[in-house]
Amino acid sequence: MVNVNNLHFGIETFGDIVSAEDGSLLTAGQSIRQIVKEGELADKLGIDVIGVGEHHRPDYSVSSPEVVLGAIASVTQNIKLATAVTVLSSDDPIRVYERFATLEGLSNGRAQVMLGRGSFTESFPLFGYDLTDYDDLFNEKLELYSQLIKEKPITWHGKFTPSLKDQNVYPKTDYAGLETYIGIGGSPESIIRTARYGYKVILAIIGGQADRFVPYIDLYKKAAAQYKMPIQPIAVHSHGFIADDEEQAVAVAWKNIKANFDRIGLTRGWAPMSREQFDGETKSGSFYVGNPEHVAQRIARTIKLLDLGRFDLVYGAGNQTAAQRERMIELYATKVIPRVKEILTKEVVS
Repeated sequence: MVNVNNLHFGIETFGDIVSAEDGSLLTAGQSIRQIVKEGELADKLGIDVIGVGEHHRPDYSVSSPEVVLGAIASVTQNIKLATAVTVLSSDDPIRVYERFATLEGLSNGRAQVMLGRGSFTESFPLFGYDLTDYDDLFNEKLELYSQLIKEKPITWHGKFTPSLKDQNVYPKTDYAGLETYIGIGGSPESIIRTARYGYKVILAIIGGQADRFVPYIDLYKKAAAQYKMPIQPIAVHSHGFIADDEEQAVAVAWKNIKANFDRIGLTRGWAPMSREQFDGETKSGSFYVGNPEHVAQRIARTIKLLDLGRFDLVYGAGNQTAAQRERMIELYATKVIPRVKEILTKEVVS
């Protein structure tokens, strides 16, 4: 049964380049500054979390999300500051710890680390890593990161990481470590690994119905019990777009989400998104698109189905305008989130 009082709601952006009103694209710098503005807006409206993605591609503006989150920290008071995700496999776990410990201090304890192997692979050749080591890189670096966040002297030897002998890493945090999630796309091995380390799970549901993730959540709970780790609240993130008018929401989402997925699909062998596929995703799949009532009903169903503790809506996919992005955030905060809580409260009472 969902505890409405413990529910958290977030927004996430992958740093898509923003479109001007005339259809031209803003620069990466302008798009980054827009994200900071959106983070400030989300904080004022009471949204719990903002996540910023890491990408190394021309169609996204953010390659260093912690820098952007630091800027958001300086203009906000309460909102949690997360990555979505930090590609640990091609990063240095020591530097990851140091950057987040710095963000933790700067933000007065609001940093969240979301680690993943990365759904894009551009960072691997960029930083000199071989994709044939994809799994081994993540496994070793996650183990080192797990030692680092204990904030004690560490002795370490690995294949892809530097050897350490009784080494302290700074800064230490004021808040007993770093809150850490693992982003998971649906791999049983990833679920079991997350449970073994005691981290929180955030499921990336970017296609298909949420129902198919029920077995993964059951597996996580069984694995956590086996490893004698606490069963953490489950989080989900999925794409969406909200507008005052249903037809407007669908039109904007169809144009931008399709373009976004088709562009990515060129490098992955996906067929272009059909209208039938898009409509299926918005009706019962992973796209939360429509007016506030429609989106609230669908989010409430997913939260109840998966017994979630957190739901993050990925906004801005494709080249939406600043006005469209900001209005979506406003509707999500002021209409959708209260309505989701109302729906779930009535179901508990009844």
